[in-house]
Amino acid sequence: MTTRDDNFVAAAEALGFDIDINEVRPGGRYAPVVMDSRYAYVSGQIPRVGDAIVVTGPVGGSVSLEQAQQGARICVMRALTLLQNTLGSLDRVLQLMRMNVYVQSAPGFTMQSEVADAASDLLVQILEEAGAHTRTSVGVFQLPKNAAVEIDLVAAYEAEPLNMTSMMGLN
Repeated sequence: MTTRDDNFVAAAEALGFDIDINEVRPGGRYAPVVMDSRYAYVSGQIPRVGDAIVVTGPVGGSVSLEQAQQGARICVMRALTLLQNTLGSLDRVLQLMRMNVYVQSAPGFTMQSEVADAASDLLVQILEEAGAHTRTSVGVFQLPKNAAVEIDLVAAYEAEPLNMTSMMGLN
């Protein structure tokens, strides 16, 4: 049986994405993932590979729709890398609840939802039915580091099973 982690590795290989968690680090003073008892909130991710922002500039201007879609895929892979590292496995994701997609847009560019579609498709490919989500796609004037796209996620997750042996002090 194929797991979501297997789907993630296959998607990463197809995209040429390096799954090194050390490459996915915050660009400022914030937590990349914050969890409560039910939800994991993943901070906004830009299309950064290593130290380079690989898709920069306004979409519909110096950035094509296809380039922006690739940037959105990179953002999703970074977010899923953080989620996988935090949860231990993407199989613990019960449901992706929400995705926000911010697109640095040139004047007159109105295809923000088509940029977001690339991210949505990848999430469903990797997380299967749990990847279905609500979303908002918004055109903005500017993003950090001149990134063309930024994406954040909220996911419901399965709590780890209680270890009764540990709770009873038997280990």
